[in-house]
Amino acid sequence: MKGELEWNDLRLVLAVGRAGSLTGAAKALGLSHPTVFRRLGELERRSGVTMFERSRHGYAPTVAGEEAIAAAGRMEAEVHALEREVIGRDLRPSGAVSVTTTDTLYEFRLAPILADFCELYPDIELDVVLSNSVLNLTEREADIAIRPANQPPDHLVGRRIGLVRQSIYVRRGLLDAPWREARLGWVGPGRHMGYAALESWMEAERLSERSRMRVNTTPGMLSAVKNGAGLAVLPDYAAADDADLECVEAVPALDVDLWLLTHPTLRRAARIRALMDFVASATRDRF
Repeated sequence: MKGELEWNDLRLVLAVGRAGSLTGAAKALGLSHPTVFRRLGELERRSGVTMFERSRHGYAPTVAGEEAIAAAGRMEAEVHALEREVIGRDLRPSGAVSVTTTDTLYEFRLAPILADFCELYPDIELDVVLSNSVLNLTEREADIAIRPANQPPDHLVGRRIGLVRQSIYVRRGLLDAPWREARLGWVGPGRHMGYAALESWMEAERLSERSRMRVNTTPGMLSAVKNGAGLAVLPDYAAADDADLECVEAVPALDVDLWLLTHPTLRRAARIRALMDFVASATRDRF
């Protein structure tokens, strides 16, 4: 052949070969009869090969035409197989997803949820980053953030999935007077914890001066309270079901929204959608 055949040329030959006529080929390709006639003529002139014998009964392939039709049929099958594979991958999300959250959320709520997700989506690999500092989703330090925040960053997208309620807790049986009058000390957040809201509340309540211990993680504060170190404000989802602890009083001023966030450029990725939808559904009514 003098010229190279492209996929559109082979599609044309295949359509004419299957239909046996230009009218049938035009219908199959969504083209006009004159367009198919012109393109077939140009193809044969460019290649120097006659693909079909014309007669009043229609178009019959020559030997070269039969070879071209067979090759086009194989290519079409490969294209369809590739389309099914690509679509199948989109329906079965795969790849790596990094998730950042706090140590407390992971330990007391998210660990079983993420384990269930891994079982349901075995082709997705989760990289869970536990940190009490806010990682930069724009710089791809993480793909998804599950974090408490009353004002999530404007450049991120997502949904509010709950309200983290806070209360004062103490070791059961340890408190023998109203908490404001009790001589018990307090367990406060460590200075490097970055818990400004709790620090401000304790200052306003003049409790910072009564702190006998500071711990830089919420699970650590909870453990200190369980062991009798004093009173502390803790999230209800972590402390309310602990038989060793007694809820003294709710602190609605410290309640905070829980957000599920990602970067706008990632939200349409199948693996990102899968995890965000799963977490949103699994955390419903758990906060």
